Amino acid sequence: MLHAPADAAARIHSGDSFTRLMSIHLVNPSHVSFGIGVITPRWLYVLAAATPEHYGPPIIVDETLEAIDFSTIKAGDILGIGIHTGNALRGYEVGARARRAGAIVIYGGIHATLYPDEARDLGNAHAVVTGDGDHVWAEVLRDATNGTLRAHYAGGHVEGTDFLPARWDLLPDGRYMWASVQTVRGCPKHCSFCSVWRTDGQRPRQRAYQQVLDEIVELRRRGFRFIALADDNFYPVTLEDLRMADRREDKSQLHRLQELRAERFELMAQLARLPDDTVFFTQITMEAAEDPEFLRAMKRARIKGALVGVESVTEAGLKSIYKNFNESGDSLVKRLQAFRDNDVHVLGSFIFGLPGDRPDSFEATLKVAEEANLTFAQFVMLTPFPGTLDFAAWEKSLGSDPERIGGIPINRHWLIPQSQRPKIYTAHPVMSAEQIRSGTQEVWDRFYSFPSIWRRARISCVSLKARLAFVLISKIYRQMYANTGIATDSARVSRSAQWARLMARPCRRLFAGRPMPELQLH
Repeated sequence: MLHAPADAAARIHSGDSFTRLMSIHLVNPSHVSFGIGVITPRWLYVLAAATPEHYGPPIIVDETLEAIDFSTIKAGDILGIGIHTGNALRGYEVGARARRAGAIVIYGGIHATLYPDEARDLGNAHAVVTGDGDHVWAEVLRDATNGTLRAHYAGGHVEGTDFLPARWDLLPDGRYMWASVQTVRGCPKHCSFCSVWRTDGQRPRQRAYQQVLDEIVELRRRGFRFIALADDNFYPVTLEDLRMADRREDKSQLHRLQELRAERFELMAQLARLPDDTVFFTQITMEAAEDPEFLRAMKRARIKGALVGVESVTEAGLKSIYKNFNESGDSLVKRLQAFRDNDVHVLGSFIFGLPGDRPDSFEATLKVAEEANLTFAQFVMLTPFPGTLDFAAWEKSLGSDPERIGGIPINRHWLIPQSQRPKIYTAHPVMSAEQIRSGTQEVWDRFYSFPSIWRRARISCVSLKARLAFVLISKIYRQMYANTGIATDSARVSRSAQWARLMARPCRRLFAGRPMPELQLH
């Protein structure tokens, strides 16, 4: 059993007066701040909704906007810090400093779920929440104020009907380009590089369409016309899933999948009723390209963009990551073009450094991205992330005495300071780490060169104004997600962050819509 710090405990017995004196801080850690965020970090506002009213509105800190002001933290305050592997180190820095100030420090998020002991040992946590925080957060706060805080709270997997809507009334004005709404958690796939299916489960937990619509209407009233459907996989039931379930003698699984699919279509039908300038973006698997009915429904719903995990353009590459359901070569190009045929612009995601990659893989990938007329693309280097099959195999291959960098074992690479952190972790059969890094950087540079961007702008946009906006958005995307993560030159990283910060504010205005407080859907 863990207890609140002594100075906080002295005030706990005053009951409600204590909760009025203390503050709840919800922190999204980041080493890099851009002033403007691309997509609202939804979990902050869901936990804000989960915070009982008598604590008052939480203080929300998103360090992708601005770094935390530690002078606002006083003894007895409670800090909820959400971490994924990429920002865990910064999260631990924030937690350690807040605990020294006398605050009660609580961690949650996917990385804390995977490594609760690490959050306690390195992040100075009083408690760690694993799984979904929608409903367990109120229990954590109650125990913290009563002095009965436990070391661990299991949030489990919340059913879709029980997802909490976010408290969007706490959003700072003019700081985010896109809003976000979640419609489903979990993914039925089992890609070796992804942890979602292992941490969130393979059974889709889907919200009812009316719950989703209510939240979207609220955001549209507030002036957000670009909204991300921030799902693990917006296409949780494929045609192949239905065919396989139909072969079974027991039809109960088929009926369940048919209900989930029908709910998806009803959601998209409702989205189509929103004002015409409303635009949606989501994440989806390639299999949706084989479902013309689903793609047509996406078009009617104005789901104009989708992140599609292409990962590799070769059959060998796909097989190595258990993604055999994707196509390669010319078939891949045709699949990707099926999205464009239905006005769905694709952000294609590719991985470099897979065992099947060769020096010519970079050129082949760039060629596919261009031939498929991808609107945007991201090119990431293979990184073994905790919770994935790739990580488990890689960690095992290192043996009992892995290489250390600055005293930190390589299999805990997220704890290595970013300036010393390697870009490539797994030995490749035919390429060096620098070949992979420089090849990846070159593909980014060529895909986001001005001539290449302008060519895509002419294909994707009708008006000159829209084309110029497309160029700006492309450039800021590259600065935020390429140079700050791939370049080894710290000066280049710093310049990229500064350029992104300068461009972010005018870029946000391109996405802003007129507030529509009177909007009603009947």
